[in-house]
Amino acid sequence: MNKEQIFNIVIEHSRELLPELEGHTFQYSDRLTDLGANSVDRAEIVMMTMEALSLHIPRVELFGASNIGELVDLIYDKLQLV
Repeated sequence: MNKEQIFNIVIEHSRELLPELEGHTFQYSDRLTDLGANSVDRAEIVMMTMEALSLHIPRVELFGASNIGELVDLIYDKLQLV
């Protein structure tokens, strides 16, 4: 799985939870908070993404990502270790 595929999964789940983002053109620099996602939404997006990738790690290991691109990088790095 490459970073672009992970990015697309994060976008898919973001749009599922925040339908108002349907027409938004996502960028790696987008912050979920700035797009209207509250803390519960953000946790749900991360959980759904990890489930889609069959990645079982504590969510705290993905803490620190300040935007979607950094989240994708962290997830990608974790997948390389599996």
